[in-house]
Amino acid sequence: MTYAECMSTMQIRNVPEETSRRLKARAAAAGQSLSEYLLAEVTKIADRPTMAEISARLEALPPLDLPPAADLIRQARSERLG
Repeated sequence: MTYAECMSTMQIRNVPEETSRRLKARAAAAGQSLSEYLLAEVTKIADRPTMAEISARLEALPPLDLPPAADLIRQARSERLG
């Protein structure tokens, strides 16, 4: 399999002109082409978990057996005040 066969192409239509200008300016400031800049940004977005993924991960964790928060606050206050 060649490099080109491993990559896909994306196209975004109807990008507002002001948005396009800002992205081009950011790419230039980073010393990148617009394509390089957008690829890096899209990769960051894709690598970041969605709220649903975070929620599923949290739900999969075993439950914690913690004392009530009020007890912890009371204890911390008494330790602090002596």
